[in-house]
Amino acid sequence: MMQHEVAPPKGARRNRKRVGRGDAAGQGSTAGRGMKGQKSRSGRGPRVGFEGGQLPVIKGLPMRRGFTNIFKTYYTLVNLDTLERFDAGDEVTPAILAQRGYIRNLNRPVKVVGGGELTKSLRVSANKFTRSARAAIEAANGTVEEITAR
Repeated sequence: MMQHEVAPPKGARRNRKRVGRGDAAGQGSTAGRGMKGQKSRSGRGPRVGFEGGQLPVIKGLPMRRGFTNIFKTYYTLVNLDTLERFDAGDEVTPAILAQRGYIRNLNRPVKVVGGGELTKSLRVSANKFTRSARAAIEAANGTVEEITAR
């Protein structure tokens, strides 16, 4: 096969539609633009989002209300009920919680919150503890260790 013999398959390339070239051509007269009005004329049409003078939908949206704090730290929360599932004397770390499927990943810091009761003595390591969670762990003769880095 020579270079001059290479051609696309039949039907792969089509000629452009030549509008406004007479009624016999199929796109004559109004050239597919409908009847009259701003969008049928030559030149640029109305701007994007223009609704004919009616109050545009975009102006009714509260776009600038409040803000997003880009420095906010989002914690993965772990309840005391979750810690109750461990055996007495176990060490609980974010890695072990992720391994057992109690937290999804280790990208976010872990915070232990006081939801539920704890009756077992555990060694718990996490990034943060609520006052009630810390008190409940220590009341069950457990130890609390705060991890500073992620």
